Amino acid sequence: MRRRAGERPRADPRVGAMLDLARRALANAHAPYSRFRVGACLRAASGRLYAGCNVENAAYPVGQCAEATAIGAMVAAGDREIVEAVVVAAGVALCSPCGRCRQQLAEFARPEVPIHLCGPAGVRVTTTLGELLPLAFGPDTLGRSRPPRRRGRRSPR
Repeated sequence: MRRRAGERPRADPRVGAMLDLARRALANAHAPYSRFRVGACLRAASGRLYAGCNVENAAYPVGQCAEATAIGAMVAAGDREIVEAVVVAAGVALCSPCGRCRQQLAEFARPEVPIHLCGPAGVRVTTTLGELLPLAFGPDTLGRSRPPRRRGRRSPR
């Protein structure tokens, strides 16, 4: 599944739409301290897309990563399963989810879920959550099954 930088992946319009949303989120990132802006987009099992950006805080430990922002939006909308993810950074270096975000993704995604790591020009590497977080600690570790899927249920307003 892993595709290295320089290899030309097949154009997938679904990934293109996710990348567009992640780029828009990146543009809105609040990163006045590190100046390291990140955007993410998740595709839920329902087909809905959820984007997020990093939000820094002067008290560094309380900042939030782009993936966590997108996960929060997904959960708030009633979805509970991630089937694909895009992470995009503006920098030259490849940016993969941090350890905390890998663990948060593992709460809602299976190991085979594709994760597209992107830069300004597009997809650089496609890998899987299982490759990013082998032997993940998750619901199965606790002897619990994953929570049931919730598709398209929105909370009353």
